[in-house]
Amino acid sequence: MSEPVNPTPKTSGATAEPAPAAAAAPPSGAPTGGAPVPRTDEEARREASFERQRRLRQEPRFPGGPAADPAGSHHERRIRSFQPRRSRVTTGQEDALQRLWPLWGLDIDGRRVLGLPTLFGGLPVVLEIGFGMGEATAQMAADDPGTGILAVDVHTPGQGNLLGLAERAGATNVRVANGDAIILLREMLEPASLDGLRVYFPDPWPKTRHHKRRLIQPEFLDLVAPRLKPGALVHCATDWEPYAEQMLDVLTAHPLFENTQADGGYAPRPAFRPLTRFEGQGLDKGHVVHDVLFTRTAEPSGPSSISH
Repeated sequence: MSEPVNPTPKTSGATAEPAPAAAAAPPSGAPTGGAPVPRTDEEARREASFERQRRLRQEPRFPGGPAADPAGSHHERRIRSFQPRRSRVTTGQEDALQRLWPLWGLDIDGRRVLGLPTLFGGLPVVLEIGFGMGEATAQMAADDPGTGILAVDVHTPGQGNLLGLAERAGATNVRVANGDAIILLREMLEPASLDGLRVYFPDPWPKTRHHKRRLIQPEFLDLVAPRLKPGALVHCATDWEPYAEQMLDVLTAHPLFENTQADGGYAPRPAFRPLTRFEGQGLDKGHVVHDVLFTRTAEPSGPSSISH
């Protein structure tokens, strides 16, 4: 999250020597005789706008709902490539947030360890990072009520939409987590507590200088591997081919993950992953969607070099 911007530069407290009577008038807005400089209407509007933005970053938009910045400054963040997008919340999404967040929502504050068996009534749990508007997540939850889905995102309208969709589908096996998935994995999940990981259509960060912001990196796999049970399925999907190649390469190179495909390549889209509207639009434009499916292998014999 960026620091609040100082809307008005500070002026020096020093004052100039009195000018001769014939001298030109000082520039507009310059300090005269130590008197405070009145703000223009434009400056006042700009300052009010900055103040509204500051409050939006620090205060929950919906009382009892997702926090604006749940972890605050309590935990260092290695990935700073997102900030909450909180506009355009519909009436239905707002209603779902206010009613269902206390039941099915949680903030990623990094201050507690989640007991997933209690949170999901003993169901095996899959972590989904980034769910957009939640259509695919709600459908997968409804189609597989025997699996709990811990769905993480920072998009407030999407959070409300997923809660509403899950309620209408009778899918009580969804929990919506608000905040940074890195903090969730590092601070709030116990070892071997997850039965799967899903990352569908993450931001591809196409510019070369932004590739370091991509989620699927060796360091991320080092972090997530200890939280996965042996045999857990890691499923990634993207319509950005260079990113698909990176996903395949880094998962193949990691010692604790094994490709489900005998040829070491991409997998067909499994039946449990719905064809989303976003994906359909990409296919209409000629995009090629790649699915990458790996399993978490057992720890190699001897001391492990990976510990978090």
